[in-house]
Amino acid sequence: MSVIYLLISISIVVAVGFLLAFIKAVKSGQYDDDYTPSVRMLFDDELKKTKTKTKIK
Repeated sequence: MSVIYLLISISIVVAVGFLLAFIKAVKSGQYDDDYTPSVRMLFDDELKKTKTKTKIK
């Protein structure tokens, strides 16, 4: 029976650790914009082409 108490207490500590890590990630802005990076990789080649249109003398 004491093993069950030990496992429950360890699982609560692990869950609190994951909760704190999630809160820290949200506060640091990691989840602010999750749409733009996926779209940016589709248009990356077009941005490079527009930047290289300058004339070289």
